Amino acid sequence: MANMNSNASKSGSGRLAAYILIAMVLGIVFGWMVYSKMFEVDMSYIGLLSTLFLRAIKMIIAPLVFSTLVVGIAQMGSGSEVGRVGLKALLWFVTASIVSLFMGLMFANLFQPGVGSTLTALTPEQIAAGKAKLDGFSQGVKDSGFVAFITAQLIPTSFVDAAAGNKLLQIVFFSVFFGVSLGAIGNKGHGLVDIIDQLSHVMIKLTGYVMKFAPLAVFAAISTVVAEKGLSVLVTYGKFMGSFYIALFALWALLILAGYVFLGKRVFTLMREVKEAFFLSFATASSEAAYPKILDALDRFGVNRKISSFVMPLGYSFNLDGSMMYCTFASLFIAQFYNIPLSTTTQIAMLFTLMVTSKGMAGIPAASLVVIAGTLAQFGLPVEGMLLILGVDRFLDMGRSATNAVGNSIASAVVAKWEGELLSADDAAKRAADIEAEAKATLDHHAA
Repeated sequence: MANMNSNASKSGSGRLAAYILIAMVLGIVFGWMVYSKMFEVDMSYIGLLSTLFLRAIKMIIAPLVFSTLVVGIAQMGSGSEVGRVGLKALLWFVTASIVSLFMGLMFANLFQPGVGSTLTALTPEQIAAGKAKLDGFSQGVKDSGFVAFITAQLIPTSFVDAAAGNKLLQIVFFSVFFGVSLGAIGNKGHGLVDIIDQLSHVMIKLTGYVMKFAPLAVFAAISTVVAEKGLSVLVTYGKFMGSFYIALFALWALLILAGYVFLGKRVFTLMREVKEAFFLSFATASSEAAYPKILDALDRFGVNRKISSFVMPLGYSFNLDGSMMYCTFASLFIAQFYNIPLSTTTQIAMLFTLMVTSKGMAGIPAASLVVIAGTLAQFGLPVEGMLLILGVDRFLDMGRSATNAVGNSIASAVVAKWEGELLSADDAAKRAADIEAEAKATLDHHAA
């Protein structure tokens, strides 16, 4: 029976992943046809589909994080349990961050993507044209220091402002304190907990409706970028992009291996569950787009929602494995392009600098680029080198976002295992079947 339930859930959850893959292929073909001038299309209208989808996802994030996190923490019952789970999560995050940064350095030194690059040096006109973008990055760096991180990004002056701006870390900060306080008042808070729990179910249902439009959004996102850049850009940047994706593949393998150590063969089941989130985050180049789907996948896998609703938002602020690997990789690529040798000591110093500065990049637009720009300036490297990689940053961001999705899903499952809050494989299969049956019943009800 468990196997039948599991197979049913797999077939249901696999359909969206298949549609997303088909949409990616069609988007590449359509975008290439537009780029090749086979016909004229105003891609701004096509791209609108992706923009609307991502805006709908962002509309969901704040109430979804707040409701699931408050209920989960209130159910924990004590601040000490919250602290224990938080410490375990942060231990995983710090370890994963160091490994990601180190692998970025290792693969950049191994492949030397900037040495002998076919890219031409930037002309003064190109540098001048990109000055506005670099000024924006520099401002972002000024606003992303440790003091600014504590005062401006961690503690909200208003929860409404944090929710309106989708400032995830501030939402987490408020929700944790709200949940602990709600749990501390005991029976008096049960009614409010029930109301917020009902809100979380409404948001999960709303997420299901929004996700039905994911394939259209994926088609729009892929076709727009291909229509603008073409596929030839992949050849021009082939060595840089190819070596970076090889590094990402190695990081994925290492993350799965780490998950195998704690979860055993079930880590492969987890990867099957998160495949929709993986493809969605890859195609849209947005980790946020995958957040609701990862929560759903973790539910199916058997992770207690009180763990996933706490660890996942923290992970989106502190566990951006793909983004951090890119920070070291891109910094060394630029140094290599300009033929600036960096000693091992300097590279290690760069690694620890990125370890600190990257923790303040939650909620900052173009976060990876902001951190890279700051690192280049600090180590005397030409900041204008950022312009070399801006043209393909979208293609690279796809891999970074997908990696972040994989890393955070494994982190949540491992912390749940440590806490004894992970269902057995059979019980998880039954839960997945129940989720699938509920979704089918809702669909049948609307069809009737």
